[in-house]
Amino acid sequence: MVQVYQAFLKSLNGPIILWLLSRNPRHGYGLMKEIKTITGRRAKPNVIYPYLRRLEERGFIVGEWIEFRGRRIKRYSLTEKGDELLRRVREFFRRPVRELITYLIHEEE
Repeated sequence: MVQVYQAFLKSLNGPIILWLLSRNPRHGYGLMKEIKTITGRRAKPNVIYPYLRRLEERGFIVGEWIEFRGRRIKRYSLTEKGDELLRRVREFFRRPVRELITYLIHEEE
């Protein structure tokens, strides 16, 4: 049961990352902190950074090296192609998935 729950939360990393980047550019560590706040579980670097790399290679996000507190870090932003992907993800969540999530979060009456 715990494995199913963890797999479900892990599968939400992609949509959460796209959504967060649509709101503001962020660096990898910032994304990991936000994901922990949203899901209550730690997002591991060995999951987040390869995913960011794939998104960047496919043109959904763009990374820019910046100076931050004396260090160079890569800050990611959503591209137009990434906005379109997020729109398609939102469409997917609109119907059956939305009904399922609504069912899961409401207490039985």
